[in-house]
Amino acid sequence: MKKLVVTVLAATCLSLGFGVGYAAKAKGPGMALIAGKSAKEAGLAALQEAEQLAGSGSWELLGVARVYYMSGDKAKGQALIDKVLAGDSGPSDWQRIGSLYAEAGDNAKAEEFYVKTLAASPKDDTGQAEVGAWYIRTGQRQKGEELLAKAFARHPDELWHYVRTAEAFLNVTPK
Repeated sequence: MKKLVVTVLAATCLSLGFGVGYAAKAKGPGMALIAGKSAKEAGLAALQEAEQLAGSGSWELLGVARVYYMSGDKAKGQALIDKVLAGDSGPSDWQRIGSLYAEAGDNAKAEEFYVKTLAASPKDDTGQAEVGAWYIRTGQRQKGEELLAKAFARHPDELWHYVRTAEAFLNVTPK
């Protein structure tokens, strides 16, 4: 019996040791990455780490691209967008890219990706509501209302369709 207890305890300690060692190895730099740096240096260091952590994840890369793009480094943001587009991108990526461009005020680019998204997913009422609201906010009410009408026809009780509509008419940009 003692031998069994000793064996179990030894195995448990070994497992815990591996777990602690792996956890210590797996952690990123955290606060050490930004400590003592200026805001710009800290932000850029965090973005570089985020890009590494994003790997090939399209949503993750687009999140990093958005920060680069919105902070003024449009070239770096665009390079990450292009990286996503060169991979296996699809309608959800295109809608995120359209939203990124819309937030940046690049309405021609936003529309290009929104149109591509809607064409690929003609039954996506959530996308129709979001893009319809964007059209209204950019002064294209007729186009916006056409898309909202499609969204409401598909799901007239969808809360978020009404929220997007309210955002559009009250000029509230979604986050």
